[in-house]
Amino acid sequence: MFEVRIHGRGGQGVVTAAELLSVAAFDEGRHAQAFPSFGSERTGAPVVAFCRIADREIRVREPVVHPDALVVQDATLLHQVDVFAGLKPEGYVLINSTGTASDLGLDEIAASLPAGRLITLPATEIARTHIGRPVPNLVMLGGLAAFTGIVHLPALLEAMEEHFPGALGEKNAAAATAAYELVQSLVPSQN
Repeated sequence: MFEVRIHGRGGQGVVTAAELLSVAAFDEGRHAQAFPSFGSERTGAPVVAFCRIADREIRVREPVVHPDALVVQDATLLHQVDVFAGLKPEGYVLINSTGTASDLGLDEIAASLPAGRLITLPATEIARTHIGRPVPNLVMLGGLAAFTGIVHLPALLEAMEEHFPGALGEKNAAAATAAYELVQSLVPSQN
């Protein structure tokens, strides 16, 4: 089973990201589940969502405590919330930021992981360019697909376009594809 924990803020599409990741995995013939965990339901409040993907039925229903992958949609959470809690030693970390791990004060975390397992992605900028809004969620999913290979890009794009039909779906697909290609250029050995 592959477990993903997505951290972000209310209004950034954290819950939608987990849901669409699970839909893409399901469409590829695997079992998947997605669910959120949040306190105050307001824009800007910290939000966490979880996704599990497996080749057989998933019976566990509690939050993801030991993720295989962390997606951090808002870098301001890095020193506010313990986003790295429980991360598996071989885990993946994808952070929405224009800065490097060093810029974010994460050298120690990066050094504790296998080489290349913590990367930053300018998801907000990619979203602004392709969608016209600073919503990084689906951009991050494109990056996650390239980074981990947990889902394939066509399944992810199909899930996005079904959820957001028409021009918005096309824009999100273009943004996710741009992120996928950028991450592939950063870590080509992951695929």
